[in-house]
Amino acid sequence: MANLRAGLIGLGMMGRHHARVLGSLEGVDLVAVADPGGDVHGVAGGRPVLETVEQLIETGIDYCMVAVPTAFHEQVGLALAEAGVHAIIEKPLAQDTPSATRLAEAFAAKGLVGAVGHIERYNPALQQARARLEAGELGDVYQVTTRRQGPFPARIADVGVVKDLGTHDIDLTAWVTQQEYTSVAARTAYKSGREHEDLVAVVGQLASGTVTNHLVNWLSPLKERVTVITGERGTFIADTLTADLTFYANGEIQTTWSGLAQFRGVSEGDVVRYAIAKPEPLRVEHENFRDAVLGKDADIVTMEQGLSTVRVAEACIESAKTGRSIDLTAAALDSTS
Repeated sequence: MANLRAGLIGLGMMGRHHARVLGSLEGVDLVAVADPGGDVHGVAGGRPVLETVEQLIETGIDYCMVAVPTAFHEQVGLALAEAGVHAIIEKPLAQDTPSATRLAEAFAAKGLVGAVGHIERYNPALQQARARLEAGELGDVYQVTTRRQGPFPARIADVGVVKDLGTHDIDLTAWVTQQEYTSVAARTAYKSGREHEDLVAVVGQLASGTVTNHLVNWLSPLKERVTVITGERGTFIADTLTADLTFYANGEIQTTWSGLAQFRGVSEGDVVRYAIAKPEPLRVEHENFRDAVLGKDADIVTMEQGLSTVRVAEACIESAKTGRSIDLTAAALDSTS
């Protein structure tokens, strides 16, 4: 069987990594790349360097990786859908809910595979956590807490911290628990002189009652990427910087000291850091999308899921502006009526 012909548009900070992976992906030939600014990182590897998505389509590609700024996702994505080209679009799917809706509908109408590049799903620690949650190792999930904090990346110009970083946590929380968000409340801050927010604190609730909270900022010199999942049998801590997953079990030893036994909550049990395989998340993401295009079983972030994430992100921003909690079940009903 002939290799799939892939294209890449956007050769910036993420585009260069996509070029590296696509250029060595089994079953795929990266045939051309495109960026109106040229190949600034020197990643084309002798392949044609084009300027537009139309030129890329003319090369006869089967699918395309879209790594352009968020503001151009809709324009580029719709062109690919119209041409019948499968696409994976970097997160967030689009800059707002109407744009994301048009993209999801366009790919669905053409029967194309459309995906969103929420790479954190493919982090080994979270993949392992998801599998163990499905196996019931935590029992009922009570809470998911995430912390995604660090310095400001100067490359980000067109969105704030909610849509750039927060969408990672929204997607991974919904995916790892297999629950949709039903409500969110948020507060933001603007400290770096930009028009977009650079700090957000979110409290949310999921469909089965799980409580979530997310702390995200570009204002911390400490880089942190942590997900804490608490359930009836203990807690998972996934550190996605090191790809480590640690389990803190609820203690099963009866407390005989009456002064301590008065509190009938959980107690400390065994602590286990799992030894797990740690493949590169970006490569796993591309392998899954390749398999989806080939019609094989694959775990991709669908455009419908990407649209849902954009909706939740916009609800966080709306909540911060209005000072009230946003009911996402009502918002979903409004969008379908």
